[in-house]
Amino acid sequence: MIASVRGDVAAVGPDGAVVEVGGVGIAVHCTPATLSGLRIGSSTRLATSLVVREDSLTLYGFATDDERMIFELLQTASGVGPRLALAVLAVHSPDAVRVAIASADTAALTRVSGIGKKGAERLVLELRDKIGSVDPVAVPGLAPAGGWQESVRDGLTGLGWSAKEAEDAVVLVAADFEGRPVEVATALRRAIQVLGKNR
Repeated sequence: MIASVRGDVAAVGPDGAVVEVGGVGIAVHCTPATLSGLRIGSSTRLATSLVVREDSLTLYGFATDDERMIFELLQTASGVGPRLALAVLAVHSPDAVRVAIASADTAALTRVSGIGKKGAERLVLELRDKIGSVDPVAVPGLAPAGGWQESVRDGLTGLGWSAKEAEDAVVLVAADFEGRPVEVATALRRAIQVLGKNR
């Protein structure tokens, strides 16, 4: 089990990064929120989870140990593989996942591509007892209106877009959410979609 990697960031893409560890470039699949904190040439430490299949070894990386723990917990539910678990964390912070499962908020869970109503109900049923106690009021991953723009700008420029492109995307995303609170990961993913359409 590779629990973490530490080294210089050699490359950053829309779905993952390459971290140089002891002269070896290790490809790591990451969420948009994790990628937004990576800068090429800078040192980083990622908590990781190695998924072993008959024909592949895939490493998933996370900014925090808590994200990795939720990623692994989600996969204990039937029908949830690593791709879907990563998709959940691309939309929701770990605390938001806990709140959604503990409060049976299936609407929040179905905002994740690939999770329908029955899938959300199954997640609640199978994971509610494993998720632990949560405070539904405190969801740190949810930024107040106006509090997410800087993180999204930094994430976009770190992924290679210009400052002007990043600013234009932030303006469009802000219009989409119309002043409502939004998770940084959600806003960043939407901004990447906007910029992808304009290329």
